Formats: sequence, C-alpha cells, structure tokens
Amino acid sequence: MDYSDLIIFIMEIVGTIAFASSGAMLAIRKGMDLFGVCVLGVITSVGGGVIRDLILGYTPPNMFRNPIYTMVALGVSIFLFVVLYVLRGGVHPAQGDIYGGASGGKAPQEEGKGQVRHNLIQGKIAAVYDRTMTLFDALGLGIFTVVGINTARSLGYDQTFLLIFVGVITGVGGGLLRDVIAQEKPYILTKHIYACASIAGAFVCVFSGERIGNLASMTLGAMAVIVVRLLAMHYRWNLPRIH
Repeated sequence: MDYSDLIIFIMEIVGTIAFASSGAMLAIRKGMDLFGVCVLGVITSVGGGVIRDLILGYTPPNMFRNPIYTMVALGVSIFLFVVLYVLRGGVHPAQGDIYGGASGGKAPQEEGKGQVRHNLIQGKIAAVYDRTMTLFDALGLGIFTVVGINTARSLGYDQTFLLIFVGVITGVGGGLLRDVIAQEKPYILTKHIYACASIAGAFVCVFSGERIGNLASMTLGAMAVIVVRLLAMHYRWNLPRIH
C-alpha cells in the first residue's frame, strides 16, 4: 500500500465512522434495539458503496470483499449504543427524571422550576446533538462522494456523467436507505442543500483530477462538499418548493 492508497483508506474509514454514527444515532432516537442500531449503522455507512458497485458491475460488492468497513461500522454502532445505554440506565420513567419529572413530594413551584431546568438542559443536549450529527453527516458525505469517483476511475471508467453519478450515489445512497428503513422522509429530498452539495463536490473532483492529480482532487472535492453542506445548514439554504 503506497502513500496515496493509505490516505484514501484513512478517508474511507473516517467516512465509515461518520456515517455509521449518523445511522446508529437515528436508530437510537427511533427506539430501536441493539440489532436495529447495528443494521442502520451498517446500512448508512456501506449502503451507498453497494449501490455504486452494482452500477459499475463490481460484484460481489466491496463490503463483502473487504469486510473491514462493515466491522468498523458495527463497532461504532455498538459503542454508541452501549455508551448511551449506560448514560440513560439510571433514569426510570416511573420515578421521574433527575430534575423532577415526578413531584416526589415537592411543592408545585419547585416541581415547575425543575421542569424548566430539565427542558433547558434537554434543549442544549438536542442542539449539541444536531450540530454533531450535521458535522458527521457532512464529513461522510464529502468523503464518500469522492471515494465513489475514485472507485470508478480505478475500474477504468472515465465518462464524466458516470463519474459524477456514482460519486453522488455513493455519498447519498446510504442515507437514503437509512431514512427509508427508519420510516423517515428521505433527507436528501427535503432538507437544505444535501444532494446538491454532493453534486458540487463531484464536479470539483472530476474536473480538477487531470490538473492537480487524483489525491489532491479528492481532497478538494471532499472539502467542497463539506463547506457547501455546512454553509447550507448555517444559512438554511433550500431549493424552491411549492407550499
């Protein structure tokens, strides 16, 4: 494995961790058990790659040829489940939460203050969760978009439309499968600039490849996806829709 292959492998592992975290956290929020969390984590991280390989005629898909990515996704999913299970293990609905979800003999005024404090903390946790998942999602989207293009190139394909298409489907395919299985409205069809960020990064990666080299073009393309995605989230950019 030479230097460039090592860098690409590290990018793939980072993207796998990011997408597995995104899928596992959605499964946990949906109340799935450990198996469901693992399934959603794995599908989110390798699902786009499977679709890509089937389109390119590369069978069996890489997740079966090289199971390291599936193992990493499983490990991340189990780790997140165990951590949150331990953190939430001391809270029982029948006893109320630690800030006074049940009165426990307290005066109504104290109970109300406890509920307000609880709501504020829950709001802060939700905000941190949203920012963290956005960062993970943007990171995975950028990496897998350019990895999909690199895979097609390594198999001898050089058609511009094909390279861009497989890059985008690698980036968004896992998240699309995740949302369908979790019975969520597909994120790429409704929220901010998501697939469009992947398309922009794919264009950057494809058209800069001959000028600055493969590894540099992958890095530039991934950065373009991440920047566009984070800017879209921050400024709430959306495509036009009919209300």
